[in-house]
Amino acid sequence: MRKSLILLVFLPTLVFAQAKVDTIEVFSQAMNKTLKAAVTTPSTYDGSKEFATLYLLHGGSGAFSDWHKKTTEPGIVNRMAEEYDLIIVTPGVGPSSYYYDSPKMDSVQYETYITEELIPLVDQRYKTLAKKESRAITGLSMGGHGAIMLSAKHPDLFAVATSMSGVMNIDTRLWKVPEEFSKLRQGQQREMLGEDLRYDAPFNTYTAVGLVDKMKENGIALLMDCGVDDFLLETNRQMHQLLLENGTPHDYTERPGAHTWEYWTEALPYHLLFADKHLSR
Repeated sequence: MRKSLILLVFLPTLVFAQAKVDTIEVFSQAMNKTLKAAVTTPSTYDGSKEFATLYLLHGGSGAFSDWHKKTTEPGIVNRMAEEYDLIIVTPGVGPSSYYYDSPKMDSVQYETYITEELIPLVDQRYKTLAKKESRAITGLSMGGHGAIMLSAKHPDLFAVATSMSGVMNIDTRLWKVPEEFSKLRQGQQREMLGEDLRYDAPFNTYTAVGLVDKMKENGIALLMDCGVDDFLLETNRQMHQLLLENGTPHDYTERPGAHTWEYWTEALPYHLLFADKHLSR
């Protein structure tokens, strides 16, 4: 009996450790610079079959390695790759860039980077099921905005899109943050969007809430959640209400928690479970 208990304690660690993490460098012709991404492959990745892929995006001041270094459960990305037998890609983008293409700045072309440069390169280098039915995207905070926005604008690439504590509206007047921080983000957005920075309805297509009609047309599986103490809660409630009003099927949840790695670590398995139900193998 004692030996069995020891096996139960240590076996999960041995299994999860078999996932492999590669750090790759990707040159973006659109921005004329090199960016990093981490690619996690499960232990079953031996070249004999192709795998579904999940793109896992970081937040506003984050990096490609955040999901591997900052979670409250070390190795959770590896564990998810093992449990769901899929490839997980964590790309890095510029700070406070929201994953869109700026009409004003050549250095902020992250929509093009993700959809036209990174995804094709991953599909070329790795044994992926290179079709929308086998590709999902999710992220936290700014990454949640990126996941919802990119999937809405590129329904040919993704079957599933989810958001954890996402910036569903870039209008900082809805964020519960100090005025100084709000003005800082507004100034950065103005530099990137210029005249296209329009906060009031009808919303522009650089903010996730401005794409609800596309979400209805696309039929992509959608999940959004946010902590009840999160400073972005009102933007998530706004998105939920807009989707209810236009009849877009989606899952929406509010849970205890704030804008923290504890919340996102706990949320990630639920998002993988949701994605797995809709991904084709």
